[in-house]
Amino acid sequence: MDYYHCLDNFISYLTAERGVSNHTVEAYNRDILEFLKYLEENSIQIASQEDVNNYIAFLMDKGKKVRSITRSISSLRGFFNFMIIEGIIKENPFEEIEIPRYKPSIPEVLSQEEMLELIRLTEGEKKSLRDKTMLELMYATGLRVSELINLKKSDVNLEGGFLIATGKRSKERVVPMGSYSRDAIKKYISEEKPKGPYLFCNKRGGKLTRQAIWKIIRKYAKKIDKVHVSPHTIRHTFATHLLEGGADLRSVQILLGHEDISTTQIYTHVDRKRLKEIHKRFHPRG
Repeated sequence: MDYYHCLDNFISYLTAERGVSNHTVEAYNRDILEFLKYLEENSIQIASQEDVNNYIAFLMDKGKKVRSITRSISSLRGFFNFMIIEGIIKENPFEEIEIPRYKPSIPEVLSQEEMLELIRLTEGEKKSLRDKTMLELMYATGLRVSELINLKKSDVNLEGGFLIATGKRSKERVVPMGSYSRDAIKKYISEEKPKGPYLFCNKRGGKLTRQAIWKIIRKYAKKIDKVHVSPHTIRHTFATHLLEGGADLRSVQILLGHEDISTTQIYTHVDRKRLKEIHKRFHPRG
């Protein structure tokens, strides 16, 4: 069985036909290569369900986190399903494998005061207007870092107060903006006059990299002793503050661009806390 040839075809399928992002393709490729290496080292020609169970035990013995193992199983299940579709194999050894359950960790978030201080710290800095606008927009919309760096000026409707974000699998969604982020964008475009099509760009007018966004955020986060703040932290902060303000999970799911509400479930701790407060305040025997 030439699994490596099948893997090449699978990656081409994900990229060309499914339009899967480069980040996801890399994760699939990494998970599958790790499994193929295990097969080679154990002289396994064709993987059986027993081999798969042994592989999962092997990953656990290595100290792999449950979330990582879960992702690996999902990647490999997709790979073997592809081989069934192509008529290469008849059965998927991962089909009956139970995916381990894991409890998602509650993401770190900033308080409202910390988030506002982070934005305030941009004032007086070099490129401060760009940085302030960026932070205002991230906090107002919860955009992923990939959505932020690909955001074009033409995607922003300042009069309507919304923008078009292109998320995973090139899916577009409408995201409303608040007055603070809208005013910041107006001033930024008027004074900085960013070159090229992208809203946030480098000196040559090209889009910023993920690493550049991370560095910008870390620079200000260090000033409030928050060394682990990332673009994702601000996305979590956006969602958490919405829920604390009274938004429901379904609305937050749409705003974040989550395909499945289960992805948004990590915020249920906030929703439960709010419901308890409402119950205590309004129920006659609260």
